Amino acid sequence: MRGPLTPPQVPLARSRAQRFDDLVLDAVARLERRWAAELASVEFAVEDVPPVDAWTRPGDPIPLAEYRAPDDGSPGRIVVYRRPLEIRVNDEGELGSLVHDVVVEGVADMLGLEPETVDPDYGFGY
Repeated sequence: MRGPLTPPQVPLARSRAQRFDDLVLDAVARLERRWAAELASVEFAVEDVPPVDAWTRPGDPIPLAEYRAPDDGSPGRIVVYRRPLEIRVNDEGELGSLVHDVVVEGVADMLGLEPETVDPDYGFGY
């Protein structure tokens, strides 16, 4: 017997990167219920690791996400870095909570608010 053991539409067949993307989309969907107008012109993206110039001084922490302000007609963008988040947790449940908090922090940074204002569940592992 050759080929995958599960069909591609079954969650087991999804790659780790695809499951991570789903966690980011879930976090964004939760925030859009409350902040739809503010998030309407914002793009969310996932990159594996931050660019090297994101932490140029020795001892700087590796960024988990970054808000990139709009410029030259491009929309604002919140980029979540997958690998630095994955190495900080023990299981997918913890990863979901951490991704949620990092997305909340990105939106808070963009809006100039405290994360707890953006989502009262921030930091509680909802």
